[in-house]
Amino acid sequence: MSALYFKYQAFDADGKVQNGQLNAESERDAIRILQGKNLTPVKLQETRHTSGGGGRKKISHADILDFTTGLCTLVDARVPIDKALRLLDSITESAAMRELVLNLLRDVKEGKSLAAAMENHPQVFSKMYVNIVRAGEEGGILHELLPDLAEFLETSARTRQAVIAAMIYPIVLLVTGIISVFLLLVFVVPQFAAMFEDAGTEIPPSAAFLLSLSSFLQGYGYLFIVAIVLGVFFWKRLDGDPKSRLQKDRFLLSLPLIGTLILYRDCAVFARTLGALLGAGIPLIRALRVSREVIANTLLASHLLQVEEDVRGGAGLGISLEKTNQFPTLLHQLVAVGEESGRTSDILLKSAVTFDNYVRNQMSALVAALQPALIIFLAIAVGGITITMLSAVFSMNAVEF
Repeated sequence: MSALYFKYQAFDADGKVQNGQLNAESERDAIRILQGKNLTPVKLQETRHTSGGGGRKKISHADILDFTTGLCTLVDARVPIDKALRLLDSITESAAMRELVLNLLRDVKEGKSLAAAMENHPQVFSKMYVNIVRAGEEGGILHELLPDLAEFLETSARTRQAVIAAMIYPIVLLVTGIISVFLLLVFVVPQFAAMFEDAGTEIPPSAAFLLSLSSFLQGYGYLFIVAIVLGVFFWKRLDGDPKSRLQKDRFLLSLPLIGTLILYRDCAVFARTLGALLGAGIPLIRALRVSREVIANTLLASHLLQVEEDVRGGAGLGISLEKTNQFPTLLHQLVAVGEESGRTSDILLKSAVTFDNYVRNQMSALVAALQPALIIFLAIAVGGITITMLSAVFSMNAVEF
């Protein structure tokens, strides 16, 4: 993403030459901005500028949330879209986000709708986001839909942050344990080998095993790192082939506990997206298509494609979800209730909260169990190595005595 930047040379009120640069939608806007600063431009040159010292800065979820919240406030105050974007450009701190806003503003001033302008940036605005904005513009209710969209993004961000935060400590413990055991085997255990050789006594089997393992790690330890790198590369490469990715996603769903967490997480995303789209007045078939495209697991997405076909054929959404035998019973039962009461959107949003809470609670329980388990593993590994080698030394001394 790049925006129009202008290098300028201008005279100030005292007749002194000022040099600098600014961003604007056009050369005319640049001149207007300079005149607003009591500067008389004598040279104005358009240039291309990328933020971050030549590298493109990624727009974070927090940037999108701040943008949506600011746009919501301005649109609710009945500020025109072009003026709202101009105001957001002036208050946004992120350089990458400013470039994005300027691109949106340029497209809007050329006559495009805000949704059409956002559609040009699929890496930033999801299809769900674009469809809600489009529905708001077409129905003249953008000021009513943007608050729900901002709440949607905030809830999704909270869930994502909760999962990441829950996994940080166990990962640190696991990495610490592996590094500690590796250092002991590579640098500490070999010190005992010379001691046993000098004594000329028979080495106990457990100590002999550790010495052999230490020797192997010293000679071929790099193979473990190569294996890990190749494993990660191969795992990511599976996403490049649709059939391989489908098998990978099927395998993930079949895992105990992990598969359930993945299923409920994607169900929460599906329910929240579909509920938000239906609440925005988007037709069910179109909403199902968009909701299917935001699901990460391709196996679930393929089942949702069948659901979309069944609904297009006249079947109810709840019955279609039940027919797949893939989604939680709670989901299709709640959807069926929502269809009967005419409150499908509200029911979906509430079920999304339920699934999010389940994921968070299960993650908390998993982390609570993992932390002591990893600590015990670390203690057994380090203590076992230490005790084994010291016992061998003590037995050697007893024989000498």
